[in-house]
Amino acid sequence: MRVLHIVAGDLTGGAARGAYWLHTGLKKQGVESTIFTNSVTTLNDDNVITTSRTKLDKLVKVLREQIDTSIAYLYRKRNKIIFSSGMVGVNFTKTAAYRDADIIHLHWINGGFVNMKHLAKIDKPIVWTMRDMWPMTGGCHVAQSIGCEQFKTGCGSCKQLNSQGKNDLSRIVLKRKKKYLPKHLEVVGISQWLSGEAKKSDLFQKFNVSTISNNIDTDAFFPVDKKIAKEILGISTDKKIILTGSTSLADPWKGFGKYLEAVKKLDPDKYLLCFFGNIDKKIVEPLGFEYKAFGFLHDNVSLRLVYSCADVFIAPSLMDAFGKTLAESMACGTPVVCFDATGPKDIVTHQKDGYKASPFDSDDLAAGTEWVVDAENYSELCLHAREKVEEQFSNVVVAKQYIDMYETMIERFDFA
Repeated sequence: MRVLHIVAGDLTGGAARGAYWLHTGLKKQGVESTIFTNSVTTLNDDNVITTSRTKLDKLVKVLREQIDTSIAYLYRKRNKIIFSSGMVGVNFTKTAAYRDADIIHLHWINGGFVNMKHLAKIDKPIVWTMRDMWPMTGGCHVAQSIGCEQFKTGCGSCKQLNSQGKNDLSRIVLKRKKKYLPKHLEVVGISQWLSGEAKKSDLFQKFNVSTISNNIDTDAFFPVDKKIAKEILGISTDKKIILTGSTSLADPWKGFGKYLEAVKKLDPDKYLLCFFGNIDKKIVEPLGFEYKAFGFLHDNVSLRLVYSCADVFIAPSLMDAFGKTLAESMACGTPVVCFDATGPKDIVTHQKDGYKASPFDSDDLAAGTEWVVDAENYSELCLHAREKVEEQFSNVVVAKQYIDMYETMIERFDFA
């Protein structure tokens, strides 16, 4: 079986990282897996084909990204968060990798990497793993973060674009998806919540939508003794360590405001706050806690140490398609506190490997943090956290679920 993954974005982070881990899991199961990507980084993997090889390639990549997003600039009063049109991209159906493949697996395809009209040319079985809400919307990636459900009725009058017109860019984008999406498509959500939203969407309500969780490389993320991790990171404290982090904590759907409300209810003498990702020190310093900011961490070794040194990981997301950082933390044996909502609710088992606070109650988020660090069976929480990821979210476990789907789709397609 030969699978071709279409993956936009840097393979070292974000949605592309989950796609790459699936690729490695499939290879472990003997599947001929290939990635076609615009990532500058190929991770020295011979089965990764990139369109960003030369300086000219990289310039073209940037231009495509700008064209894809700049269409939304016509709406001057728009909410300036990511909006993708899917109107430009590379025609991957003309490549040898496409011709050799038995099945095409789409992942995150934005940033000007895939033009939706090229999907109509696919004459093979297709899986599309939704890694955010974009596949079902008229251009936005996090519709729920702005309280919009227009994707259920065909978009138009877009809240993100701050548009009053029914036939605006969002409706045009969604109509193009309807026009070019092949019928031989299996839609996969990486959480029960995301799949549920897709089933209610105008675009996917007539497609088969199933759920296969995002995956974690449990060979890269595993527990390191907390004392050793702290020593390597230069942390010398007897305080309990609270960790939180994201690529951009400033994104409104990441819920950092709820995190700030929660920690204000905790004792500064008891806790050391640790962060990774983009963090504004001017916001943290007035809290009165000792803290340490690690900045952006792109390598697995650093992330593994940071997760392992913590006593608890707080994930305050208001909306998350899955919650990869939660699963990474648990793989390193660190329990998680999150809200009992959207993607994260699938990951944490309440009071077994973490704590699920009432949505979106900062008081309960604080209470959950206290409950975890003070739990008499804290060591069991850590063990259960690791076990949960190994049993449900490891790349090999998830790869086997996709293999079953691929085989069924190929057999069905051959007899169609």
